Amino acid sequence: METKNIWNNFNDELYFFILKKVKNENDTKDIFQNTFLKIHKNLTKLKNNEKVKAWVFQIARNEIINHFNKESVYVKEVNTNKETPQNIYQDVCCFDRFITDLPKINRDVIELVYIKGLKQKEVANTLDISLENVKVRIKRSKEILKNNFKACCKYDLDKNGNLTGEPNCSVCNRV
Repeated sequence: METKNIWNNFNDELYFFILKKVKNENDTKDIFQNTFLKIHKNLTKLKNNEKVKAWVFQIARNEIINHFNKESVYVKEVNTNKETPQNIYQDVCCFDRFITDLPKINRDVIELVYIKGLKQKEVANTLDISLENVKVRIKRSKEILKNNFKACCKYDLDKNGNLTGEPNCSVCNRV
């Protein structure tokens, strides 16, 4: 078997296979080129011509893995600390009191998602409830919190239901 035959038989399929995995046209072209370079260099190592397609695609898979391994070296280290600092919310009028006043089933979900920074799916596993149940509890909690902020702190709601304005709360003496 010759490189030219492999090219004629597999180039389009191989290119789109790589593109589907990498999702970047420039990277795909580089990987595609490296793949055919390795195919050409190692063609003598192919023992069974009937398995050429599997061999070609395995080389492509290895080149894709090499690409992502090289790319990961350049990725800036991400903060993996899942806890969100609570001081983000300290400037929000009555925030702590309203969270504490939530029913326990709602408070637990809100604290895990918004204070500790867990994903909703992780919260569902932690509390042994369904993901849908987590979403419902979050939605209910947000409604309770919005109503509390509106009633106590005199925030306004915009057309999308988001809190707007400055607090005017007699409880925390912010005017």
